[in-house]
This record gives sequence, C-alpha cells and structure tokens, in this order.
Amino acid sequence: MSGLTQVALRNLLAHKGRLLMTVVSVVLGTSFIAGSLVFTGTLSRAFDGLSANTAKGVDVRVSPEGIDTAAPTESSPGVPLGLAGTLAARGDVRAVQPAVTGTVALRDGRGKVVQQVTSPVTGGEYLAAGHSLDPAGTPIVTGHAPQGPGEMVINSGAAARLDLPTGATTQVVTGRSAGVTTMKVVGTYSTAADTGAYVNVLFAHDTAVRLLSNGTTVPYIDLAAKGVSAQQLSDALAKQYPQYQVQTGDQVRAAYKDQVDKGLTFINYFLIMFGVIGLLVGVCIIYNTFSMIVAQRLKELALLRAIGASRGQVRNSVVLEAVVVGLLGGVIGLGVGIGLAYLLRWGVNKWGSGFPDAGLTVSWWVVVTVIVVGAVVTVASALIPAIRAARTPPVAAMREQDGARSTDLTARGAVGFGLTVNAVALLFVASTTIGTGSAICVGVSGFALVLAVIVGGPAMVEPVLGRIGRWLTATYGAAGKLGATNVARNPQRTTATAFALVIGVGMVGIIGTLGSSMHKTVDQRVDTGMRSTFVLQSPVGVMPADTVSTIKNVQGVSGETVQYVLPAKVGDDRMTGIGVDGTLSDSFHLDRVAGDVDPGPGGMLVDQDTAAKHGWQIGSKVTLVSLLDGSPVTVDVTGTYVPQPNLITGWIVDSSVMNRLYPSGKGATAGLIAPLNIWVNTTPGADQASVKAALQKALDPLMTVQVFDQQGVKDQAATMITSLLGVLYALLALAIVIAVLGIVNTLALSVVERRREIGMLRATGMLRAQVRRSIYLESALISVFGAALGLVIGVAIGAAMVHALRNQGLSAIEVPWTTVLYMLAGSAVVGVIAAVLPAIRAAHTPPLAAIAEG
Repeated sequence: MSGLTQVALRNLLAHKGRLLMTVVSVVLGTSFIAGSLVFTGTLSRAFDGLSANTAKGVDVRVSPEGIDTAAPTESSPGVPLGLAGTLAARGDVRAVQPAVTGTVALRDGRGKVVQQVTSPVTGGEYLAAGHSLDPAGTPIVTGHAPQGPGEMVINSGAAARLDLPTGATTQVVTGRSAGVTTMKVVGTYSTAADTGAYVNVLFAHDTAVRLLSNGTTVPYIDLAAKGVSAQQLSDALAKQYPQYQVQTGDQVRAAYKDQVDKGLTFINYFLIMFGVIGLLVGVCIIYNTFSMIVAQRLKELALLRAIGASRGQVRNSVVLEAVVVGLLGGVIGLGVGIGLAYLLRWGVNKWGSGFPDAGLTVSWWVVVTVIVVGAVVTVASALIPAIRAARTPPVAAMREQDGARSTDLTARGAVGFGLTVNAVALLFVASTTIGTGSAICVGVSGFALVLAVIVGGPAMVEPVLGRIGRWLTATYGAAGKLGATNVARNPQRTTATAFALVIGVGMVGIIGTLGSSMHKTVDQRVDTGMRSTFVLQSPVGVMPADTVSTIKNVQGVSGETVQYVLPAKVGDDRMTGIGVDGTLSDSFHLDRVAGDVDPGPGGMLVDQDTAAKHGWQIGSKVTLVSLLDGSPVTVDVTGTYVPQPNLITGWIVDSSVMNRLYPSGKGATAGLIAPLNIWVNTTPGADQASVKAALQKALDPLMTVQVFDQQGVKDQAATMITSLLGVLYALLALAIVIAVLGIVNTLALSVVERRREIGMLRATGMLRAQVRRSIYLESALISVFGAALGLVIGVAIGAAMVHALRNQGLSAIEVPWTTVLYMLAGSAVVGVIAAVLPAIRAAHTPPLAAIAEG
C-alpha cells in the first residue's frame, strides 16, 4: 500500500465528522434514486402481475364478436350459456368455465353501502381447484367455500377494510338481482388482484348464476385444451363458430396488458420523470458536498504538494477517498431507499388509491445502478475539484482562507438566459398546438428550464435575493447582513444547495396545476352542463326497474329524464350510445354545434368528433342494428354538439328509437340496456336539502341508487382525481424530504468551512443568538430561492401540459395560487428547521480554537 493511499485512508478516519457528512450526502442522493426506482418498479411489477394472473389457465376464450374481452361489460349480448355444454363435449376440450361475473353493491360492517370510486366492486362464481381452469383454484384463507344460496366469500383485503370478517352478515344487490339479498360471509380468500380498494365477492354456482346472469347468456366462455395446442383449438372453434370472437388465452392476456398500459400511460410518464429527477437530485447533492469538502482541504493538499507529492498523487488520493465514500454511501443509500419505498407503498395502500398491493420489487439492476451511480458520481464530483486543487500552487493554496471562488457569472448568466428564452419559445409553440407535438415541446422546454437553473442559476442569486438581503439587514441588523452575505458570497453553492428543492417544488407546481385544472374542468362542466337539481347513479351500473316509480312519489320532484346505456352495431362497428327517456334539454345543457339540442322521435344527436370520424352531417341517415336480433333501425342526424368527456359523449337517441331496437323490455332482460343516470328536476321553490333527504330515504332500501347534487358530482370527481394523483404526491414528498436533508447537510458543511470566520465573529462580540439567527436566515433565503424558482418553472410547465392535454378533456387552466403561497411560506419555515442543528453547532464554535485552526 503506497504512502498516499495510507494517507487517504487515515484521513478518512481522522475526520469522522467530515466523513459522516460526506457519506450522508451520498446516502441522500442514492436513497432518492433507490426509493424512486424501487417504488416505480414495484408498481410496474404489480400491474404486470395482474396481467399475468388474468385468464390464468385459459387456453381459449369464446365471446361475442367485437367485444373487448379484456374489459367485458354487462351491456353485452353475451354467448349462450348452453354453448358451454356443447363445447365441453368436444374431444379437444379438457374443461369449460363460463364467466359468471358482474358488478355488485353491498353494505360494509357498519351498514354503509360500499362506494365504487377508485376500484370496482365485483362478484363472481367461486371455483375450487378441481373446477377452475387455474390449477390452484381460489385459495380460502379463513372459513370455508360458499355452498348454500345465502353464503359468500370475500377477498381478504376488503374483508379487513370493510369490517366484514368470517361470520358477518351483509346485504348484496347486483345488476341482475330483483332486490336485496342477505348474505353471510363464510370465508375470505386471497387473490393476486387484491389492492387497497379492490372488492370482490364470490358465490356458489347456482347463486352466482341467479344473481349475476340472466340465466341464458354469459359474457364469455373460457376453455382448456386437451391433446391440441391453444392455437389449434382456437382455429378449429373460429372456423366452426364464425359468429363469435375466438381468442387464445395469450391474446386475452396481451389485450388486458395493453389496456392496463394505456390506462397507466399518464402515470408512467411521471414515474419515468421521477427516475430522471432522482438521478439529477442525487448527482447535485453529491457534487455540491464533495466540492465543498475538497475546497476545505486546500491547505492539507497543498502541504502534501509542498513535501513532494505530485499532482497525480494528490488527485488520486482524493479519488480513492471518493471511491470508498461512494461505495459505502451507495450501499447504505440503497437500504435507506428501499425503506423509503416501503413507506411510500404502505402510505399509498393505506390511502386506498386502488393500486395493486404487492411486495417490494428490488431488481438486480436497481441494486447495481444505485451502487454504481453512487460510486461514479462521487468520484466525478471529487475529481473536478481535486484536479483544480492539484493544479493550485502550494503557496497560493496555503493562503486560501475560504473555499469560495470569485467567478465571473456573466457567461453563465448569458447561457442561462438563452436557455430560458428557448424554453419560453417552446412553451409558446406548445400553446398553439395540441397532442403529441405539444407534449414534446413541453417536455423539451422543461429540460431546457432545468438546464437554465443549473447553468444560469448562480447569476440569479444576487438579482433575486439582493433586495431581500437588504430588507434582512434593515430588520435583523448584523445577523441579517451576515446571512445575506453568506448566500451571495458563493452563488454556485447556493444554487446547488437549492437545486433539489427547485426540482421537488417544481413538480409540486406541475402536479398541483394539473390537479387544479382537472378540478376546474369538472366544476365548469357540472355548472354549465347539469340543469337538473339531482342526478341518480348506481354503483353496479344497473338501477332497479322500480327506481323511477319510487322517486315519483317523493314530494318536491317535478320530473325526470332517464339516460340509458344503448349498444348497437353501426356498419361493422359495435358502438355504445345513449338512449334518453324524457326531454334531455330540461336536465342537461349541450353546447350545440348545429341542428337541434334534443334528438326528437326518430332522430339522433351526435358529438362533433364522432360525426367527423364517420362523416355524418345534419340530415345523414344512420342505421343502428340491434344486438339482440339484428333488426335495423334507421335514424336521421338532427344535431351535433360539443363532447363533454366523462359526462356525455357519442350518439344520442330518444326512447322511440330505443324501444324499436329492443322492444318490450327484451333489451333489459338480455342485459343489453340499462339506466345509467336519472336526471331529477324539482318543483320551483322546493327546499333542495329536504328533497335530497327524502330521495335518499326512499331509495335507501334499493341500495344501488345514489343521489348527487351538483356539489356531490364535483366531490365524486375530486375523489377520483386525488386518488389518481396520490402516488405522484407520495413521490413528491420523497423529493422534498431529500431536498431538505440536503440543505441540512450542506449547511453543516458550510459551518465547518466557515469555522475560523465564525470564531472571529464570536471573538469580536457577536452573540450566539446572532450566529444562530444568521444561519437561520441563510437557510431560509436558500429555501425561498429554490422554492420560487421551482414554482415558476412548475406552474409554467403545468399550464402548458394542461393545454397539451386539451384533446383528453382538459379545458380549463387553473393555477393553485393557495398551494403556491403555502409552498413559499412553508419553504422559509423548512429552511429555518433545516438550519437548527447547523446553527447550534455554529453558535457553540470556540472563538480562540477556531481562530487558531486558521
């Protein structure tokens, strides 16, 4: 072992405090990277697991033509239940499993109806190992399998959350049942699909058929092959039954995965972004710390040069220390990051966001990435200042009193300004386009703004904080002046310290703007679109037949318009439209483009996007074909309107057309049509609160009907939006915690670096309280600086993203000003909290000892 190697290792052990703070910086950086990668990898693997467990054991699925079997609906013509017996008799079929499934409403252990908000409440048939295509069957955890007509089992997660343990009694209503059925929970079971909000109940075969099917058809039939491959069986059945859709199990699973991936596209973009952010923040914290450490050791390194060490030896000794610190910090950071990911997963599941509940996934590449990044970034962070230190003449280095460097910031400011101008230009381009092109412009502009902060941020410190610094001097005297001076003295370090907060708070601005804009869009649509006083909806998707007659007897109700789900074939496509029984314009406002605002007998309204897609115009004749018997009904396009996603879109016909497609209630019997919403109007002068209470009381025995006023519709949408953004806010919490810890660590190192200066101030009469106050003010300034930059960037990017998503239904841009103000004020408070320990240490600096060390 060479002499300088020994010096390097002994130097690490001799300065344990400095070693600890250096390792902490690497731990902070790598733990953010590890936490982000493990958490996002866990979510990704959990959803992949759901896909893998879908249609488990299924070789072939037979379903109605044109139905998405990855998400079959109850408004489907289905396949005859009798076909299952015919298929079971084939020699190339080992087992047959008709799908008996549907949505369910049930009461929890406190008697409250379980709401479908973030995850569905479903029911199905219990299948033991010998009867299921899945060899494992449905494993019972407690109790036993359902056997009689009044028995059911429920997934374990839902049983615990809903207070429905084995032995409990509840009430159940399904889309097919004629009324409320009392059920006893006889057991709980485990499933890979269990999530924080998922609810699924299973019944014995006869009960499931009675409650969840019409007794003649099922959504699809699954098969297991015998003696042939899945593809061979699929080909044979497709040839024999051309009227049905025949898919292999692999095709069904792939379709389900595609559907999940599409649904998660929005989330995935942010998860990838957080991985990149984790890397940026980690690199910044580590580089900032090591730059300070090497700057503090200039005299020590100069002494090595003076006694004969070469530049390369000095540089290599620093690099060796960095390798040791990087590897140690990377390993510890990996462990801390895994712990943080566990806490995030626990919090998200506790929140009931509807994301799959699965164990942590720590991939080998995550382990390697975190440790390698920790080592490489630490070495790179140490190498640049080490080279600079090695090139500094020994005598000059020994005269250095401070690690700060006076640097001409003009060039950095010019580059930062250029990047900002380009970013703003891209945001302007994004505001004039929609879709992919706009999204790309937003992404590139965001990257340019981050680079602008990295490069040009130091040039912004004095202009941004100078006025605040003068106010601090006037308010807090010497302590305020010292705090402001310390911030401005080394603008590179100030920017690097604040960078993690810039990123974290910037993401708060982006997601806060997105969330506020989503809320604003929904609120505007409800305020302008909903003319009725109340809307009735069903958590099972189907309302009891006597719902309308029930509300007619409620005092204060003047009328209702029933909105039906109405499937039909248009040409070769299966489409789902809306059937209206009543006057639509009395209950709902449509933004008319052309023609009428009510379809009228034999007419059809259609939103402008659907009309453009199919080439329909006012007066166009469209033939709708019944899915029940194939009978055609021709209608005239009488009007077009602006679509309102999540409220009303597609084509709309009145009850006369609906009854011609599915006469005498046959559509309802077959499960093809069902009331989706009932818009309820009240008599003039009626007390809305009293009418709502009366409606709820009258409908409570039906269980499946919920009453919402305009605010209730908004609140329901707000719950879904909050759940959607919950995982992103969890990651943001991680980013901000790491940023604050980074500030603490940098301030602690800064105190060490300024030990002689603080000692001189104490020796000349500065009180301990004044020293502490100066550190508090310095930290608060850094925090406010980072938060202000982050919010400006975040709100700008968030507003541009909302515009880019206009074709996805976002129509209003809303800046969360309350959140912005709270974040700015909170950042100052956080800065003071982050400075507590460094300030106490600075205040207790012994004056004479500190001066002697200089």
